[in-house]
Amino acid sequence: MIDFKEFYSEEEVVSLLQKMIQIPSHKDVEDREAAMGEFVYEYCTGLGFECEKVYVQGKRFNVNVWLRGEGDGPTLLLNGHMDTVSPYDMIIEPYEAFIKDGYIWGRGGNDMKGALASMITAMNAIKKSGLKLKGDLLFTAVVGEEEESDGTEAFVLNGGQADGAIVGEPSGYEVSIGHRGLEWIQMDVEGITMHGGQAHLGVNAIQMGARLIERIQTELVPKINSRGNEYMGPAIMNYGKIFGGDQVSTVAGHCTIQFDRRYVPGETVETVMAEYQEIIDQLHEEDPKFKATLSLMPNGQMNKLVHAPLIPEPDSRIVQTVYSVLGEFLNVEEIPLCRTRGWSDAGVLSTFGKIPTVVFGPGALPNSHTKDEHIAIEQIYNFVSLYANIAAQFCGVAE
Repeated sequence: MIDFKEFYSEEEVVSLLQKMIQIPSHKDVEDREAAMGEFVYEYCTGLGFECEKVYVQGKRFNVNVWLRGEGDGPTLLLNGHMDTVSPYDMIIEPYEAFIKDGYIWGRGGNDMKGALASMITAMNAIKKSGLKLKGDLLFTAVVGEEEESDGTEAFVLNGGQADGAIVGEPSGYEVSIGHRGLEWIQMDVEGITMHGGQAHLGVNAIQMGARLIERIQTELVPKINSRGNEYMGPAIMNYGKIFGGDQVSTVAGHCTIQFDRRYVPGETVETVMAEYQEIIDQLHEEDPKFKATLSLMPNGQMNKLVHAPLIPEPDSRIVQTVYSVLGEFLNVEEIPLCRTRGWSDAGVLSTFGKIPTVVFGPGALPNSHTKDEHIAIEQIYNFVSLYANIAAQFCGVAE
């Protein structure tokens, strides 16, 4: 590994992260990530990088930052999102960004402004070192991952390209080279409302909904559980919410079932939906009083794309490069893999951008979205060197 640590300091990356945490950038803030985007753009411009704002929606924009190569080497993309979840129920001051016990505390530090700070500092360390890369290094700070992933979606739909990518979601010193696709699905069961004293004249949607769940459990769930992938674990279905009816003394005229479906390669949104529709059709054929409609939940959708899986490409240049650099850093031969992480923008880059991608970033996944979100200073410091070495090895060094 190249020793980049003489070209950056712990204070540099810590100070940068603190400034980022101190800028609220969630859905309840006016223009959401706009202020954060301005900060990233001005900071990187001040370091002398070639920077670009790419507007996505209103005043919200992605920031593209380039360290241009001097040869014909491959292009590496470093991707991270600028938005955070809201500071609901936090038991610490969400935007103070204070330091305690070797951690920086505050909303977004772990998910995932810590990775943004490490990536920017890594690019600057390469620049300050005088090392010339053959290929380009492109950093994208994107909007919207916590909501509609419209930032990375825009990058792909605008023709963004790279030969390999790293999405800096918190992974610690583990690597994820595959994760499941994700859709939130809703089934609306229709009944006939009737006074409770004449319940026999109505059609109870809650009872019909229970029948639907039972059929799914007995006929479909075993099939779902049998599907899996070596790098992302099994396909999964989880009932998240059910509600219906108006009052106790009235036959329920409606019942809504909402669930989370994680799918693996070999499945698509279309095949997933078709399996549920088949069961709905069967139940209606058996009993014409059974009526239900199936839909994707509107508040869980992207603008144009779907939450596709991160397709594992274990033999790709980016995966092998990350393995090599991390293995040397940890002094291990077998790289620790995470096989059960949640969805990320890596799925968009992989499936729709056709870019081999890994998820690798400072922080611990269980610390994301928490009441006391925090990230280890040691990790954001070490990841600067890890990212810089991955870039040097992946892009190649010009003579």
